[in-house]
Amino acid sequence: MSNGDSEETQTDVLLDRQRPKPTGGLVVIFREAAETAAQIAALEAGGLRASALPIVADLTDFMAAEREVCAVLTELGVAFVPECAPARAGELIGLLSDQEAVADTRPEFYLFATAPFQDTPERTWGVAAVGAVESPFTGQGIRLAVLDSGLDLQHPDYRERRVASRSFVPEEDVDDLQGHGTHCAGTAAGRPLDSGTPRYGVAPQAELYVGKVLNNRGAGRERDILAGMAWAVGEGCQVISMSLGAPVRQGETYNTLYEREAQAALSAGSLIVAAAGNESARSNGYIAPVGMPANSPSILAVAAVDQALEVAEFSSGGINAGIDGGGAVDLAAPGVGVFSALPLPREYGSLRGTSMACPHVAGCAALWAESDPALRGRALWDSLTQSALPLSADERDLGKGLVQAPGRGGPAAA
Repeated sequence: MSNGDSEETQTDVLLDRQRPKPTGGLVVIFREAAETAAQIAALEAGGLRASALPIVADLTDFMAAEREVCAVLTELGVAFVPECAPARAGELIGLLSDQEAVADTRPEFYLFATAPFQDTPERTWGVAAVGAVESPFTGQGIRLAVLDSGLDLQHPDYRERRVASRSFVPEEDVDDLQGHGTHCAGTAAGRPLDSGTPRYGVAPQAELYVGKVLNNRGAGRERDILAGMAWAVGEGCQVISMSLGAPVRQGETYNTLYEREAQAALSAGSLIVAAAGNESARSNGYIAPVGMPANSPSILAVAAVDQALEVAEFSSGGINAGIDGGGAVDLAAPGVGVFSALPLPREYGSLRGTSMACPHVAGCAALWAESDPALRGRALWDSLTQSALPLSADERDLGKGLVQAPGRGGPAAA
């Protein structure tokens, strides 16, 4: 029908405008059977210099030092080509795509914090809704990583707290000037002061690991995000929270780059949780697909609900579910009027977005991981989805339902 064609075209234009701009570098995905020597030879055939890099977390530092050398990630079968002129990038895509060892070559993009919105404070309703207040567990002994825009280390709730941190953003330290990372870390594992500040952290005694993968403007290169993911896995973090992403089109498959790292994480006993995205306009009848990297089959995708436990207006849905096994929403969590920490001088405030929902799930994952040492990787994923509170909306929109903490024993209290 002509009306449907027109609407689809308008949607495509909107998504193109939302897509992050390319960094100027390239991502090369090698075939799974290709040996390291064949991978390097394929890059050299394109006139490039290449070096094998066995530790993915060192990627950011390597490419900052070796600005003209391709980094071949031997663990994942992926390479990053440094920034070059658009004409040269186009030439390289053609040259590399002809190499037998290469499965795909594409531009590298920036990913972004998933656009939170200011809202009226509804302070700790989210912590209550997921049952964290009633749970006997606090996340003690569990390593929980938040990969975002960093953390305000001078915030009174973190100044005396031991926080492991590392910045993957060149020329920026881990301190959060943007605010997104501090808010998300607070929801996942914030520990309020004793002066009457309401509890806003789901797992307040988890061991907090902060990886700065988004810069002070809230944008991050894929290479830095991937390095942060590898760092968190290497540090033994049982839970990794990622409130970041980029839109995808209807019918678009997941990104192999993130799926390979997520599979490695699950095998190592780490669960990666990511925000589904905020691109929907449901009151206008538009539901956006789950964005990347949350659309990867091995990353747990989180949608947002409001205080009535209804799907949030902006929350992306699983309209690409089943395409090559990815694209689905797995769980839902509070994502409207979420109270948490913000960088000084604001100190606290409420935001909304699937960015705010994601750390609720990460916090609950830490509680489940504390409850049973066997709950790691895929087993932890299964416990979260099997214990979720079913909601009235379709599974396409809210997955298995509202995430629940272990041992709460009752319906969610909003």
